[in-house]
Amino acid sequence: MIRRFGRASGMALMAGALMIASCSQSPGVKPEPRHEFNIGWSIYAGWMPWPYAQQAGIVKKWEDKYGIKIHIVQVNDYVESVNQYTAGKFDGVTVANMDALTIPAAGGKDTSAIIVGDYSNGNDGILLKGADQLSAIKGRQVYLVELSVSHYLLARGLESVGMKPDDVKTVNTSDADIVGAFGSPDVKAAVAWNPQLSVMKAQPGVKQVFSSADIPGEILDLLVVDTATLKANPNLGKALAGIWYETTALMKRQDAKGKEARAAMAKLAGSSPEAFDRQLATTYLYSDPKAAVTATSAPSLVKTMTQVRDFSFSKGLFKGATSAGAVGMAFPGGKTLGDPKHVTLRFDESFMKLAADGKL
Repeated sequence: MIRRFGRASGMALMAGALMIASCSQSPGVKPEPRHEFNIGWSIYAGWMPWPYAQQAGIVKKWEDKYGIKIHIVQVNDYVESVNQYTAGKFDGVTVANMDALTIPAAGGKDTSAIIVGDYSNGNDGILLKGADQLSAIKGRQVYLVELSVSHYLLARGLESVGMKPDDVKTVNTSDADIVGAFGSPDVKAAVAWNPQLSVMKAQPGVKQVFSSADIPGEILDLLVVDTATLKANPNLGKALAGIWYETTALMKRQDAKGKEARAAMAKLAGSSPEAFDRQLATTYLYSDPKAAVTATSAPSLVKTMTQVRDFSFSKGLFKGATSAGAVGMAFPGGKTLGDPKHVTLRFDESFMKLAADGKL
């Protein structure tokens, strides 16, 4: 299975996305009500409900309820899917919180996160050879995908043991190459995500010393939609929420129907049912809309996004920005972070709340 989050080679794509976004904005054009929409997705355990819902007829059920058409479109490269959304080719896309901030939002595309779908609960980890404490990482070369969520996880891990980023030296390694690189006797430290993480952990003498389970709720997976499109077409948000919660309720079932749904998702991901279930075990899925509303409305989300924002700015991911607050974010209850006059990332709990209240 291909894991989401930006690759180092994707940085050129990110920069291109920022330029595209700045060139493609048409502030004076008000979106018209529409009946047909495109939602992009890429392969990751927490996003497989979307293609399965299309295959199983759940998408059609909610399309018919609201009189609209929703195309669930696969893009093989995660970064490219986010860039295509930023460029206006998709009305919405599945994306991690860090990338939603650093690609469309930082590029000026007003974006609303309408479904907080899951968080990584062990899908990402820091590995060491010959040591079982994170403090032993000091002075080592750490192989990872630079400027990705692996880099963020490393920063949070170092912070947890009173260390700074310059206490280690990072070595940029693509997700396609990291398993092979870690197999070298000379490579003693790495940060990776599943499924590569599981393969690397199985090597003799390797210990996982920190993981996303140590920072629960910080590496989030979202469904985001263009804010102006959503305002002009609220039924799109209602249908998407209906699709998500009906499908995730089914996949969480432990009976034959739930097992069948998960096996179908695994097949769509090019994985075995066993491997897919292992990835789900380290993915905290918000299948209950009430829990999702609570998580989205909690003060901890503002704290998380502050940390993500500050890390992203420190790594130069806000192209041309002079401060971390240049990209404004809005949260439930009227709370804002950064420049309130330039809010381009909004955590909108309203459609999740409709689902929680049984009002879809």
